[in-house]
Amino acid sequence: MPTAQLNRAAITAAVPNEQGVYQLLHESKLVYIGKTDADAGLRARLVRHADKIMHRAGLDPRTVTFKAIRLFVFTVMDLETELLKTYMPAWNGRGFGSNDPGRERDTTRIKPVNFDAQFPLDIHRLLEFPIPPGAEYSAEAVLQAIQASVPWKLRRQNRGGRKCHSDLETTLVKISGTANNAWTLLAEIVSQLPPGWQATALKSHAILYKESRDYPDPLAVARSPD
Repeated sequence: MPTAQLNRAAITAAVPNEQGVYQLLHESKLVYIGKTDADAGLRARLVRHADKIMHRAGLDPRTVTFKAIRLFVFTVMDLETELLKTYMPAWNGRGFGSNDPGRERDTTRIKPVNFDAQFPLDIHRLLEFPIPPGAEYSAEAVLQAIQASVPWKLRRQNRGGRKCHSDLETTLVKISGTANNAWTLLAEIVSQLPPGWQATALKSHAILYKESRDYPDPLAVARSPD
């Protein structure tokens, strides 16, 4: 296929959800090689990468393009291995293709060469937020609206399974008219929660837990009043 911009529209138009191998290029330079089987699918994997490059400081998503090849026989792993040996792309092995690292991996110090260290989240990017200011909403409702407005993960404490924490469910919060980005919104929510809550923006995602904890090199931290 010809090179196309790494965005949802281009991916949906050009790529089937089948097994294959793909390349990502940044400013026309090969930076990542990946593979996927038919269960994960090229389209789904590339859409995940398209979200990954959004809202990143120092990275214009328009400069990231992709090419993909669908493979009808299962040689995907061998082909990816040979391509990696030949090209050694800059983003492979540096956290770009990783999923949400999980709760205890939040404390891992990211190496300077890691993708998230080179292009950390832009947590102050202006948002068109769907909830108007002034009225009161449950904290959980506002958190869900934030998550729907950003491409990165906002992980928060629950009470088992997928049930949200009772504090988030029962606390009513009011959003000011000056809150126009994800971090300002999140900090406003935290300021109105019961004591003991902490929001931390990390380089790859943000977390909200009932804790008082230091993390390596956070972008920002907000705590509820004592």
